[in-house]
Amino acid sequence: MIKDLPQNIVEDIAVAVALERESAESKIWYVYLINLKGQPIENVLVSSKGYGEKDGEQVKTSVLRHMLALVASQSSALIEPIDEETFGLSNEYWVSYYIGREIYDKKFIFLPESIVEGNFIKLPVLNKVGVMIK
Repeated sequence: MIKDLPQNIVEDIAVAVALERESAESKIWYVYLINLKGQPIENVLVSSKGYGEKDGEQVKTSVLRHMLALVASQSSALIEPIDEETFGLSNEYWVSYYIGREIYDKKFIFLPESIVEGNFIKLPVLNKVGVMIK
């Protein structure tokens, strides 16, 4: 039965953690979905959660779900703000979307301590610095 399902491979879709603003006291971070395709994606559902170990104890964040009706070609959409306190956890974003009548989905996981300055790039479409998983 599973062999009969189409293998819709996710390409040209990315999730990025971007540094939005920085002041002497704090940094503001946001998570974005970036559509690098030549066509829009529709009915996008993003499920996010954090998990891992902190101070020797297992930690899980709440599961959040976000709905984006349309993400235009070569554009981005804000998913959620993210707190620096969660950068020591695995931050998982499960993205599902439609192109026409076909559904696509993929899990994007930022591993603990991967959102660090050494991994920063200039994010396409956003023109901000941050970390991106494609």
